[in-house]
Amino acid sequence: VQLQASGGGLVQPGGSLRLSCAASGRTTSYYGTGWFRQAPGKEREFVAAIRWADRKLRYADSVKARFTISRDNANDMVYFQMNNLRPEDTAVYYCAETSRTYNSGSYSRESIYEYWGQGTLVTVSS
Repeated sequence: VQLQASGGGLVQPGGSLRLSCAASGRTTSYYGTGWFRQAPGKEREFVAAIRWADRKLRYADSVKARFTISRDNANDMVYFQMNNLRPEDTAVYYCAETSRTYNSGSYSRESIYEYWGQGTLVTVSS
């Protein structure tokens, strides 16, 4: 499976962006999608994840109530809507997928994801 993240760009504080994660070469079902980000000079961190079987969501505290995950089954796309963006949200954002099921608490761990997109840069600045 190859993942392609897109939709990043420059946005003013308070603005919104919708990131997309497109998959190709899929031969098995996928059970979870995660979004991670890496800010300049920092380690990659967990942002949000969803376990598709029951749509159990997990969000980092810093993005709760601002970011949300959704899926377009017809086009095999996963979207990441980001609202009320802040300068501290500036980072390269990565989507990732796992073809296995885990307890909901595991979806914040990078190690469970088998497939990763190449990242898309989000810059929040006035």
